[in-house]
Amino acid sequence: MSKVAVSFTHIIKSGEPAFSVLVSSLLLGESFPPAVYLSLVPIIGGCALAALTELNFNMTGFMGAMISNLAFVFRNIFSKKGMKGNSVSGMNYYACLSMLSLVILTPFAIAVEGPQMWAAGWEKALSQIGPQFIWWVAAQSIFYHLYNQVSYMSLDQISPLTFSIGNTMKRISVIVSSIIIFHTPVQPVNAVGAAIAILGTFLYSQ
Repeated sequence: MSKVAVSFTHIIKSGEPAFSVLVSSLLLGESFPPAVYLSLVPIIGGCALAALTELNFNMTGFMGAMISNLAFVFRNIFSKKGMKGNSVSGMNYYACLSMLSLVILTPFAIAVEGPQMWAAGWEKALSQIGPQFIWWVAAQSIFYHLYNQVSYMSLDQISPLTFSIGNTMKRISVIVSSIIIFHTPVQPVNAVGAAIAILGTFLYSQ
C-alpha cells in the first residue's frame, strides 16, 4: 500500500475470488459449476484493465497486493476448516491466531530487521511526519484489530455467500472513499476496469 494508491490496492484485491477458486481446485480438489468460472472472467479482466491504466502503477505494490490475495484465501480456507465442527467461536479463534502469530513471527522479525532498524525507522517517521504519526499508528492498530475480529465473528455466524457480498461492498466503499480523501487521479478506463472487477466479484458471490 506504500507503493501504490489505496484505491488501486483494493481493485487488485477484488480478485480474491479467482485465487479462492484456484486454490480450492488445486489443493482441495473442489469443483465448481460453470457459472462460477464464468464469473472469474470479468474479475480478472477488470483487474487487468485497471492495472494497465493505473497512473501510479508500481510492480512491487502490484505483487504485494497479489500475494495478499493468496494469503487471504489461505487464511479463509484454513480458518473455516478450523472453526467447523468445533466449539471455538470466531473471536476466540482469532485470539488464538494472534497469539500464535506473535510467538512464531517475532523471532523472524528480530532476525531480519532487529531493534536497531525499528528504532531508526521510528525516528525517521517522527522526523518526517511529526508527532501525529503516533496517533495514526495507534488508530490504525485499533481499527485493524477490530476489522479482523469482526471478520472472524462474521465468518463464524453467517454464510460464506453473505460474507462475500459484504466484502464486495467493503471494496466499493474503500475505493471510493480513498479516491475522495487522497484525491487519487482516476482515468475513465481505470474506473471502468474497477467497476467490471467489482461486478464480477458480486456475480461470483451470487
